[in-house]
Parts: sequence; C-alpha cells; structure tokens
Amino acid sequence: MRAEPTARPGPAPVRAAAEPAPARSASARRFTAALRDALDEIAAPAGRPTATAAPLGVRDAYTDDPAGPVPGGHVPVHLYGRQVLVGPWPGDGGPAAGCASCLARRWQGVRSVSLREGLERGSGTRSVGAWPYATPFAATAVAALLAGLADQEPGPGPYPRVHLLDLDAMTVRSHPLVPDPECPVCGAPGPDTAEAAALTLEPAPKHRPGAFRVRRIEDYRLPVDAFANPHWGALGPSVVCDVASTTTSATIGCFSTRSGEYLRETFWGGHATSYAHSLGIGVLEGLERYAGMRARGRTTGLTASLDDLGPDAVDPRETGLYSEEFYRDNPRVRPFTPDREIPWVWGWSLRDAKPRPVPEILGYYHAPGLENRFVQESSNGCASGGSPAEAAYFGLMEVIERDAFLLAWYGQVPLREIDPATSTRPATRHMVDRLALYGYRARFFDTRVSFPVPVVTAVAERFDGGTGRMCFGAGAGLDPESALDSALCEIATDSVNLVGRTRRDEARLRAMAEDFTKVTTLHDHPLVYGVPEMGRHADFLLRQPDPRPPLRVADVRWPGPDGAPAAPDLREDLLRSVAAVTAAGFDVVVVDQTLPEQRALGLHTVKVLVPGLVPIDFGWSRQRARHMPRTRTALTPAGLNPAPHPFP
Repeated sequence: MRAEPTARPGPAPVRAAAEPAPARSASARRFTAALRDALDEIAAPAGRPTATAAPLGVRDAYTDDPAGPVPGGHVPVHLYGRQVLVGPWPGDGGPAAGCASCLARRWQGVRSVSLREGLERGSGTRSVGAWPYATPFAATAVAALLAGLADQEPGPGPYPRVHLLDLDAMTVRSHPLVPDPECPVCGAPGPDTAEAAALTLEPAPKHRPGAFRVRRIEDYRLPVDAFANPHWGALGPSVVCDVASTTTSATIGCFSTRSGEYLRETFWGGHATSYAHSLGIGVLEGLERYAGMRARGRTTGLTASLDDLGPDAVDPRETGLYSEEFYRDNPRVRPFTPDREIPWVWGWSLRDAKPRPVPEILGYYHAPGLENRFVQESSNGCASGGSPAEAAYFGLMEVIERDAFLLAWYGQVPLREIDPATSTRPATRHMVDRLALYGYRARFFDTRVSFPVPVVTAVAERFDGGTGRMCFGAGAGLDPESALDSALCEIATDSVNLVGRTRRDEARLRAMAEDFTKVTTLHDHPLVYGVPEMGRHADFLLRQPDPRPPLRVADVRWPGPDGAPAAPDLREDLLRSVAAVTAAGFDVVVVDQTLPEQRALGLHTVKVLVPGLVPIDFGWSRQRARHMPRTRTALTPAGLNPAPHPFP
C-alpha cells in the first residue's frame, strides 16, 4: 500500500468526541485499537486515516444514535456479523453528504421484518459474547481497505460511497449512501412557513417536441444502486425485473416505513419497453412516494383549528370525509370538526398566488400521529419532475384523471368509446394486438366529464369472459395520444398476470365479490374484478344498449389558442390546465414535498390538491366519493354504482 498523503478533501464538520462514546461495545473498542495498530504498520503518518468502529444492529437507529457520535475527521467503521462497513468518508460530497448515523438508519431500513420488529419494538439487546471476527487478520484487511481508499479521489455523483468488506468471502463491494433527511446528526430540515411555500414557475421548455418532460429520464443519471441495494438502499433492498411479464419490461421495488405498531410496505416500479428505462421510472416513483409520505425535509409547526385559520385554509370537508357510519364503527378514528386543532402544512394557491394552510394528512399521506388521521389520503396528486412546473403539471393531470374516472364509475356514465386503430403511434396499435394474443380486448373511453383536458379510461376485457375478467387503467394529459398510451401501459402490465393472480387467491376474491366490506386494501380493488361475476358492474360502460359511433384519438384533443394540443413549454401547459380548473370554480393548491436527496438530482416533487374534486380511496368503507355532492352531479338514471371502483 502506498504511503502518500491523502487526496481526499478535508473532513466536513461533524459532531466531535474526544473518545468513542460509551455506547460502543467492548468488542468495537478493542477492534478500533487493533485497527489503529494495523494502520500504523501499513500507512505513513501523512496518509494515515483515523477510524472508529461501532456495532450495528444493537439498538434502534431511528430513536437512538446506535454508535454515539463519531469523532471529528474519523472514518466510521461499522461491524455486523461477518460484514465490515467503511464510510462515509468525511468530506465526501460536501458538508451535508451523510454520516454514520445516516448509514445506520438506512441499514436498519432494509433489514428483515423480524429484526426490525426486535430493534424497534423490543426491549433492547445484549451481547452473548465477543465479536468472533475480531482477528488480527480482520484488522489488517480493514486497515488495507482504509489505506487504499485514502489515496482515492471521491467518486462521481451527488452521494458519498460506503464500502462493505465480507470477512468470509474477502470481497469488497460499494454503493452510494443517500443521506437521510431525518438524521438527527446531520439532517438540516428547513422550516415550513408561508413564505417558503411560494412556488415560482420558471420557464420549463420540453426536451423535444411532443414530450411532456424537461429532460429524459436517462439524463438524471440516477445511481440505482444507491436506492436499491441489500445493505443500505434508500428505497429498499432490491428491485426485481418481472421476467414473467409478456407485455412490458416491468420492475418492482419496495420499502417499509413504520406507522405505529406495524411496518407499512410501499411498492414502487416502472413498466416501460426496456428494463433499463423501467428501472429509472421505478426509482423516480419510489422517491416520489418516499417524499409524499411525511415531511422529512422540513419541520412543520402549525397546529390550529379551521375556525382559527379562516377561509384561507383548505377545508377538509371540501376534500371529502368518510360517512358517519365509518367513524361510529371505528372509534379510534376521530372525525374532523372545524374547532378541532390539527397539524397543518403550507401550500401555494396557483389560482390566487398566495399561501394556503393544508391539513398535514392531506399534504403528506402518512404523516405521523395516527390520532390526527381523520381520513387516509393516498398518493393521488403526487408527482415528480425536473422543474416545479413539470411536477405540478403531472400532479394536476392525476387529480383530474382520478376525479373523472370516479365520476364516470360511480355515476355509471356511458362513456363514448375511442377506436385505438386511429392512433398515430405504431407502438400503441401493436400493443393492442399483442393483448389480443393473450385473450384480452383493449378498449378505450373518452372520460372528459367536467374539464376539456383529455382523459382516457382503458379496459382490458377477456374475450371469453372467464377468470381474469377485466382490469382498468387511465391516463390524462394535453396530448390524447399520450393519455391513451399511459392508460394502455397500465392494463398491458396488469392484464397478463390477472388470470394467475385471480386463481391463486380465488376463494378470498370470490368472498369479496359477495361482500364488498371485505374489500379493504388498495390491491383488492383491481383484483376482485378478476372474478367473472364482477363484470356485470361494468356493463354500463362495456355493454351499452345504444353505443355511439367510436371516436378517433384525434377527436379527444383540446386545441390551444394556436390550434396545437400543447405548448413547447410545460409551464404554459400547466397554466392552461389550471385556468380550465379554476374557471369551473376550483382552486389548485400545490404542496412542495421535495427532499434534499431529490434536489441533489435536479428533481422536484409536489402534491397537488383541488378541493372539491373527487378523491380516490381504497377500502370499501373508506369511499369518500360515494357520498360527495360532486358525485351526485354525474349520476345517470341507473343510479349510484353499487360496486367498489376497480382502479389499481
């Protein structure tokens, strides 16, 4: 090993400590001393790093610093079983590039459910003996790794790297570490204030004509292994390529977040025409969901009643509440009242250009504090983009799409069909033909109910009417070709797996079809429509007695002032869409959810709320849509659809 001065930058300021904290185990202290001796033997003083070892997995990293503070300038070394984790190196990536506590929290986040339950809900751990890998050879191996890393320049990318040495296999692997914005040591959440809520919409030119993004997904250069790796992945331990899918190259990942007594799994993924593209889409979706669950990057502090805040605040009665029966049957869920004090966050009104308080549980759908959760919001309206305008555009499109779909479904509106053969995109026509090979007819419907923005509902319907009966999807956007393609992508991915999924869970799904109160989770809604008998609830759409002639895709266009469906700039598309919504008497409120790790990648994430539009819920008893006044405006003589919505 070369004994030369380190090429790394000076150490970033970290919490200093003259000696390792008492919380460190005796084994870790002995290994730290052995490591120091080994470094003395192989590295000259000028290039010799200083390391401090601490165990992993002995206490809950989310509630307690598991190792105590790392002395200033020391390289953290963590010990777990046969694994030694080295890093992050002080100074890599700037002053807020993560720390030993970030690593411990990320590491714990990808552990097994049983280990997490023990650490997070147990009564503590105790040592049953000395660390069996504390050999002189192990100290020499770790010292050699440290000395080698000291000679290297920091790696590319916005995040520092951490190295893992396997003392059994003697292999070294490395992944970037995404700093934890909630880290009690290095996290620096900003205050949530009315002034900070101001949303400045700068020009957002599209990266090419016909696109609705300011840059390609590939241009973000997402370090996928920073977000999905089994050691400290920020979005879970892995991402799986669904090689069984015969239509799209789907990818699936999952991370878990504690919510009271249980760990809540959150799935993310992408379904595009290549696994590489799907990986990028999936990571962006995972980050979007991670950002939307709670205010990790800011400190919220406004607690008040609606009566105190006045008409500027978003009224939860406009966004929808559950039925009186629900609150009576679930006494732990306290109903909202205008005089009840609840936590709020600040949003920005695009209609009035001013800040508006938003109930925290509507701005962040898994905000801590179950006692404040009088409704369970979803990720509806959460979207990411390369600019605030792009993120707000896609968030608004999702809100409009869900509102239109639910109005049509619960109102049993006989929508006009769209002929996919008139699409100008060969890939769209080819995918429709491909679904037919797997026994599904792809059908599309013009779902513009209230606004001129193109909304398309897609249905994959089995020709034989058998198991795996149907699945639904939807898309919205100023270009009807893109809206139809988004809806098609959803049904193309889901339909080819529906037969198998229905058969594997047929008894439970048939029970749901007989008793809708057994529909309780997000996945129950689409899966129950794999049961053939559920098809009758979609007859208003698929079996219209007097269907009108089908539309061409181009007939769904909403031409702008110059006759084009969209502008070269996303900001203009957003403002035109906002004008259509506000002209109908609604406001468009945007909550900035962007995390520091997203800003490092040039990303923005927002939650868009349009109070008064119909929200989507999952679980039969939690359907706000069924008793909202707006739903009644769409009812046909057939009356309210008695079945749960089939939206995935």
